[in-house]
Amino acid sequence: MSLLLTNILIGVYFISFFFVVFWLITFLTEPEHLKKRRLTEYPLVTIGIPAYNEEKNIEKTLYSVIQLDYPKEKMEIIIVNDGSKDTTQQKAEKIIKQYPEYQIELINQKNQGKGAALNTAIKKAKGEFFVCLDADSYPQKNALKKIIPYFEDNKDIAVVLPCMKTVTGKNFLQKIQRYEYIINMFYKELMGKLDCIRVTPGPFSVYRTKVFEKIGGFDENNLTEDLEMAIRLQKNNYKIVQTTDSTVYTVPPNTFKQLLKQRNRWYKGSILNSLKYKKLIFQKKYGDFGIMEMPASFFSGIIVLTIITSMIYSFLKPIIQNIHNFSLIGFDFSAIFNSYYTWFTRFNILDLNFVLISLSICMGFTSFYVLKKSHTMTKEKILKQGITPLIFYTFVYFFILGIVWINIAFDLILKVRQKW
Repeated sequence: MSLLLTNILIGVYFISFFFVVFWLITFLTEPEHLKKRRLTEYPLVTIGIPAYNEEKNIEKTLYSVIQLDYPKEKMEIIIVNDGSKDTTQQKAEKIIKQYPEYQIELINQKNQGKGAALNTAIKKAKGEFFVCLDADSYPQKNALKKIIPYFEDNKDIAVVLPCMKTVTGKNFLQKIQRYEYIINMFYKELMGKLDCIRVTPGPFSVYRTKVFEKIGGFDENNLTEDLEMAIRLQKNNYKIVQTTDSTVYTVPPNTFKQLLKQRNRWYKGSILNSLKYKKLIFQKKYGDFGIMEMPASFFSGIIVLTIITSMIYSFLKPIIQNIHNFSLIGFDFSAIFNSYYTWFTRFNILDLNFVLISLSICMGFTSFYVLKKSHTMTKEKILKQGITPLIFYTFVYFFILGIVWINIAFDLILKVRQKW
């Protein structure tokens, strides 16, 4: 069993390391494929804000939109209150009264989910471009000005994405997630160079509105409508561009329960959409997205579950075995000490698994390079919030996500459904 486990781990590490090296080579050799231009014209833009029980965030989100460095007569803001049970509606109405010079419309509807809320806004949209903005996200003042010029480079560009960062963490869990978001931007930049981006997140993704006329709106019954939309765009040979010069801030979960719920939805949605679009996997006509990204997304859960279960098994097996053995000698501590001393004196360096050690060292150095490069790219400091969150992110956070994947496995077996 231990030999089988070792071989499985070596295979998993090798595949993971292969993808990391491939991405790094792509980052170092691929030229930037888009020229950054200044905005010369100001097209009409519709900003759709789906909101469900967002009384804590909706005002700040609307203020951030109003403060965008973009002509107010060229912005149409549509808030879709999706059956909120708190004071979201009242707070939105308050902002509308405060800023009558802005084109702000509030639509109240029964709770139908985020996809339906976005489609309601799309049907009303008059803008050449449609911005999807989560009600807990805040774009930087120049975000829209930075994004719109990208569409001029290629008519096949359907969506342009901002660099998404978390707001300054108020608690330890949020500080840990900051690293995840920054590193994720590094990988999305790489995937963008390969036309392999597979998710268009809610925080300030900018679409060509006419794209919805051609491929339809958001899937209202999908667990992760933004991920499904991105795969559908890839299937129809549209381009998705990731930027690093425009920024949007979003509020990450501040409790362990919220984090598990959010990641459960994200990762489960990834699996279900990979199954929905399984015909794209290993298909050359979809380029690197079909050959690389879809298979990687499809098998990522299996890889994580394999690593987590292997680690748990490797950790618990000797403990249980030793407890059993020591119980047979009545937990005689002198005998226990002698057994460890004997093992130490007989230890031979050749007993170590150098393949696993070498792969682990390579992965460690590569991870440090990615950490440093991602912070440079996003203009952030690695130790901005102290060293403790970094240590926890490096050595503990993976196990938290492993718990999510284990929970997802049970949910899929038990056919548990989850809503927005």
